[in-house]
Amino acid sequence: MTATKILLSESEMPRNWYNVVPDLPSPPPPVLHPGTLQPVGPGDLAPLFPMALIEQEVTTERYVPIPDEVLDVYRLWRPSPLYRAHRLEKALGTPAKIYYKYEGVSPAGSHKPNTAVPQAFYNAAAGIRRLTTETGAGQWGTALAFASVQFGLECEIWQVRASYDQKPYRKMMIETFGGTIHPSPSTLTEAGRRILESDPRSPGSLGIAISEAVEVAAQNADTNYALGSVLNHVLLHQTVIGEEALLQLAKAGEVPDVIVGCTGGGSNFAGLAFPFLREKLAGRIDTVIRAVEPAACPSLTKGVYAYDFGDTAGMTPLMKMHTLGHDFIPDPIHAGGLRYHGMSPLISHVYELGLIEAVAKDQRECFEAGVRFARSEGIIPAPEPTHALAACIEEALRCKETGEPKVILTALCGHGHLDLPAYGRYLAGEMTDHELSSEAVKEAMAKLPAVPA
Repeated sequence: MTATKILLSESEMPRNWYNVVPDLPSPPPPVLHPGTLQPVGPGDLAPLFPMALIEQEVTTERYVPIPDEVLDVYRLWRPSPLYRAHRLEKALGTPAKIYYKYEGVSPAGSHKPNTAVPQAFYNAAAGIRRLTTETGAGQWGTALAFASVQFGLECEIWQVRASYDQKPYRKMMIETFGGTIHPSPSTLTEAGRRILESDPRSPGSLGIAISEAVEVAAQNADTNYALGSVLNHVLLHQTVIGEEALLQLAKAGEVPDVIVGCTGGGSNFAGLAFPFLREKLAGRIDTVIRAVEPAACPSLTKGVYAYDFGDTAGMTPLMKMHTLGHDFIPDPIHAGGLRYHGMSPLISHVYELGLIEAVAKDQRECFEAGVRFARSEGIIPAPEPTHALAACIEEALRCKETGEPKVILTALCGHGHLDLPAYGRYLAGEMTDHELSSEAVKEAMAKLPAVPA
């Protein structure tokens, strides 16, 4: 059996990010100011983001050039490899071909530097001294700490408490890259203190950590906030994944029948899927695109499509998205990067248009898939992409039953070297599933902001 590893040369690395909005049948709903309920303007976002990123957030251009300074840093790990999972196929006995785009080769071990680097670059160019942010599992915080030091910025991070306790080596990695990290909720902010007063043992959530990071950024003129998922400009930066994968599959003479990606806020999924969605909308391919989320935090499959805050304290603008409610605190599952109450507004809109599918998976099924993948392909995946791997295996086994030789593509968005305690719990039989009940969804929906139709 010969391994298939499809590489691109440095000269083939994408020179532009792709914006899917101009190719959609209808534009996504506007972001609203929580006070006036009117569409936000650049001035509303300027206290948190540099103008270059604000312009990218609302651009109607199909392609946005990648600055040379960003490409120089990208070259540390891009283009990333595309592999065919021959050994996994053999273990499953499937006629399907499974390909995975491996983003774990980056300095942070995940796809997150694809947007952390340009965000740090644009903030440094605007004269900002410090960035604040939240992080769940820690991949985003690690990526922003790395990116910040490339452009001479300080970086301060609030990590969801459950993940902070589960993943101590993320803290060490962030500090090695020069970042400062706090568990969230913390006593350093009004938002954090308010949560701790009501629940001193709060496991935290991405919404709470966002509130803390936004609060600090808003109070300091030399400080901006950076977000690792959800927003349009973040998804835009991640499309280097899908653009490279298109070229690599073309070299292999393949067209994917099914694309599968894990989804929390949506940046990894969009990064892989949106360039292929462009080809589908143009009629050049007919690919099924499937988002996979945790059953404990299923914003697409159980949330409602409504305007909501992006954070728990209600400090952000209102975004129309699939949401479980901004004060929803998910169970402390090990896929910390997928524990967000809302889905990217752009992915939510694409889902509403019927252009993608969505399914939810329990974490034990996902870790079973992760172990299966590690034992066949030799890479221990992060808990987040095990959700996509579980759906890939499910699809491949259907192909085994039907005899269909489908081509399946996924993004292995990060390695799990710092997630081994989670694998230890799974292997010891100590891991439990957390499925969100309909009662919990109903309770979370009760506090959605009132926005007239």
